[in-house]
Amino acid sequence: MGTEKEISSAKLIWKMTRPHTLTATFSPVILGTVASLYVAEIDWLLFIAMMVACLALQIATNLFNEYYDFKRGLDTADSVGIGGGIVRHGLKPKNVLTVALLLYVVAAIIGVYICMNSSWWLVVIGLIGMAVGYLYTGGPLPIAYTPFGELVSGLLMGTCFVLIAFFIQTNTITTESVLISIPIGILVGAINMSNNIRDIEEDIKGGRKTLVILLGREKAIVTLAVAFFIAYLWIAVIVLMGYISPWALVMFLGLRKPISAIQSFQKGAKDPGYMRIAMKSTAMTNTIFGFLLSAGLLISYLF
Repeated sequence: MGTEKEISSAKLIWKMTRPHTLTATFSPVILGTVASLYVAEIDWLLFIAMMVACLALQIATNLFNEYYDFKRGLDTADSVGIGGGIVRHGLKPKNVLTVALLLYVVAAIIGVYICMNSSWWLVVIGLIGMAVGYLYTGGPLPIAYTPFGELVSGLLMGTCFVLIAFFIQTNTITTESVLISIPIGILVGAINMSNNIRDIEEDIKGGRKTLVILLGREKAIVTLAVAFFIAYLWIAVIVLMGYISPWALVMFLGLRKPISAIQSFQKGAKDPGYMRIAMKSTAMTNTIFGFLLSAGLLISYLF
């Protein structure tokens, strides 16, 4: 049985993984897998392996974020949106880094299994993904400190996760799989943008040059609204063009969440309570969109 200190450290590290963000991995992997039903039968072991590997990559990235933001002096005890194990509870930074690296080892081992059962070309993609996860806040010029954070996170954890989940089941990439992956990438990037809207003042002090800082708070909120609009419109257009079933339109049932996010961001400058609602609504937009789109495709396949 572990000591109270060990249990406390484990809880702190778990909090630093930012578990509320992990649905950003669930929906792309599930969507890519459901879409693969139209081409091949699902290999459930590969599905589970893909899910675990992607979760390990995302959690490790979050831990690298906590570690390097602390090292650069960006995170303080008053910072919001962080796990805070290092700055608030005295967790040793090297322990956080060690856990992140161990998760990379886990992802790499699982990645070998996935490659053995699909294609070794995925090694290249996996290595790029791991490098990006580390360099997002690590290295001499962290991606998170540049205007490209939304683009990179959206491509990797949105579009690529969908396409890889599809590819390992089918050994191919179709036009339909690419088309449905694009709005997921947009919405994952939107989660990143929402974080940067919340953190704009601290990021300015920390020397970051994020897209939100370059745009300014008000224009960033407008950009976020446009991103939501494009994601929903995209699905409607590809349904009208006949690429996917009209059942995909069930994702419009989740339209209330992005509307709530934008309204809350507009009020959040004066009331921090609205900022929390905005953050939650943005994350839920991605989750609900992905799950409802998956459900629509599954219903179409079954009936």
